[in-house]
Amino acid sequence: MGLKFFLLVNKQGQTRLSQYYEYVEIEERVGMEAEIIRKCLARADNQCSFMEYRNFKVIYRRYASLYFIIGADSDENELSILEFIHNVVETFDLYFENVCELDLMFHLDKAHMILDEMVTNGQISETNRTRILAPTSVIEKNQGK
Repeated sequence: MGLKFFLLVNKQGQTRLSQYYEYVEIEERVGMEAEIIRKCLARADNQCSFMEYRNFKVIYRRYASLYFIIGADSDENELSILEFIHNVVETFDLYFENVCELDLMFHLDKAHMILDEMVTNGQISETNRTRILAPTSVIEKNQGK
């Protein structure tokens, strides 16, 4: 399958963006997210950026005050997922011109659109930033922005 979910969380533990690539009941999501976020926030900077959780891996990376957290199948390569997270951050930076938490909060639809261009059905499908941002550019031109 590949990716199970993508979470973007601030350092207070508040989820700012969540995208699931397989069905999980809402009650289970809430509990699972809370536990994963708590574990990620509790880890020291010198600790590894991935861990086993239930039957999958959790890979995360902190950028400023935001944690980018991905749940992936246990056979996924952790380093490639870390590289993907970095690519997501650079793509957000390019689009939002130095992305911050407020950009994501006020333009959640654009953040989801960008993420949807990069991941299809839990598989990383695009990494080229120009191609990822092309649809958002077309929409903005049509809206006159």
